[in-house]
Amino acid sequence: MSSDRPLALAGIRVLDLSRLTPGPYGSMLLGDMGADVIMVEEAGRPSGRRAGRKLQATVRGDDYSEEGRRQAAYYALGRNKRSIRINLKSAEGREVFYRLAANADVVLEGFRPGVTERLGVDYATLSARNPRLVYCSLSGYGQTGPYTQLVGHDINYVSIGGALGMIGRQGRPPAIPMNTIADYAGGGLMAAFAICVALLARRRTGRGQYIDLAMSDGVLSLLTGIGALHFSEGLELEPESHRMNGGEAYYNTYETADGKWISIGSVEPWFFARLCEILGRPAYAEVQYDAAKREEIKGYLRERFKTKTRAEWLALLQEEDVCVAPVYTLEEAFTDPHARARGMVAELPVAGIGMVRQVGVGPKLSETPGQVRGPAPLPGQHTNELLKECGYEPETIAAYRAQEVVA
Repeated sequence: MSSDRPLALAGIRVLDLSRLTPGPYGSMLLGDMGADVIMVEEAGRPSGRRAGRKLQATVRGDDYSEEGRRQAAYYALGRNKRSIRINLKSAEGREVFYRLAANADVVLEGFRPGVTERLGVDYATLSARNPRLVYCSLSGYGQTGPYTQLVGHDINYVSIGGALGMIGRQGRPPAIPMNTIADYAGGGLMAAFAICVALLARRRTGRGQYIDLAMSDGVLSLLTGIGALHFSEGLELEPESHRMNGGEAYYNTYETADGKWISIGSVEPWFFARLCEILGRPAYAEVQYDAAKREEIKGYLRERFKTKTRAEWLALLQEEDVCVAPVYTLEEAFTDPHARARGMVAELPVAGIGMVRQVGVGPKLSETPGQVRGPAPLPGQHTNELLKECGYEPETIAAYRAQEVVA
């Protein structure tokens, strides 16, 4: 997938030190928009507890075998990037990184607070060499506060951020969402947004800055609307206690005759009135917001939707000004004609692999659209290339490889 049109972030260089999902997703978003994203990965074999970690290896190849190349081709979080492997624990490795950072616009890292200082690649060290550097630390709980050293994952951040406690059905355990709220939205997406804002500010001030981005903060930010109701009215939310989390019949999911599900989002009275008319209960439109009628209406809709298949209901309702959509599986979502028409399934040719499908670029910019230009690199695929760009001679590169300074 390529285009002759310019890319919005062309000329911006990002050094990505992050490992797990949130950081790579954030830098993928920047890469999709044209940034030169360089994955700075560990040289040599993983050490310590990381030696046994298989999380990334299940989605990205870690060797140059056929299977490794295939895994890398489908590892969308690494697309549009280059890779260099550096041993940051060595003086020579840190000097390599300093040379890269001297010409970089952004550094993104996802270590525990304090790690970059110990490695000597923290903001204070790098900004002294490159005052225009935008440096983003992405962590679970941020660089300050009593929880800064706590470990965690998406489930923990959506828990402490208040989101998990309002998702699901009454009387059941909290419904655990896939790691989209904290890792992807509150983490990676928020990081990409903050980095772009800092780059815009740099145009005015001439200086970079430090971004302390906590995924737990990101979750709370995503709850801004609900937070406003809490602060103004003392609102507390449990599952199915609000119209937006399953509390009302007009904003809910219903099983159909074939065991599939549809979602109804007829919040506005005119949408709900049309739904009630089609379902044979026009009188329900008059009591849409009557709490005493809530369970009766829910019960009727549950039974009514079980009388037809999902396809039959969609054929009946989608052209009738009713807010309805199918609850899709992943395969259904990616083969839906609308997703295809919107370019949300990208295909790119990969040598030795063939055509590879990936999720497409979300934002549709008219003049500088994003692109999926190439697959994820294998670890260290561009080490020599990047060292040459930094001015290292072939003899030095060979010596550094032999010493495992780089790989």
